[in-house]
Amino acid sequence: YREAYDLYACSGILFNHEGENRGHEFVTRKITSSLARIKLGKLQRFSLGSLDPRRDWGYAGDYVEAMWLMLQQDVADDYVIATGKTHSVRDLVATAFAAGGIKNWEDYVSSSPDLLRPADIASLVGDPTKAKEQLGWVPETSFEELIAMMVEHDLKQESKG
Repeated sequence: YREAYDLYACSGILFNHEGENRGHEFVTRKITSSLARIKLGKLQRFSLGSLDPRRDWGYAGDYVEAMWLMLQQDVADDYVIATGKTHSVRDLVATAFAAGGIKNWEDYVSSSPDLLRPADIASLVGDPTKAKEQLGWVPETSFEELIAMMVEHDLKQESKG
């Protein structure tokens, strides 16, 4: 449509963009909200599927900045918005528990065959080189900062209820 109808249309392929408003059905929020409930004595343990899949997780706020930059270009184009780095679900759990001040996450998290995803992909990572080169965009929020932000938010939310 961009070429056929001379439309200014950008496409962004956004890899996993996470934050405090992500739904609880997503593994990132399941982990951070469950950790908050454990920390506050409302939950003893929780289960996940495989801890091995690796994902390119970035902060949604950084990705919104990238979308805005895409729309500021003189010529519309398509961009991959990603961090270019992967972390496993295990890394996410360990990072979240560390942010919550709990050292032995293995005492609270198990892997359940019932939660395995049969068509799960082992690793998903994006290449944000074009966004960096053409937009000057690089993600500002590290994986550790993102997870700590989500943990802090969920601790506040769980403290209210």
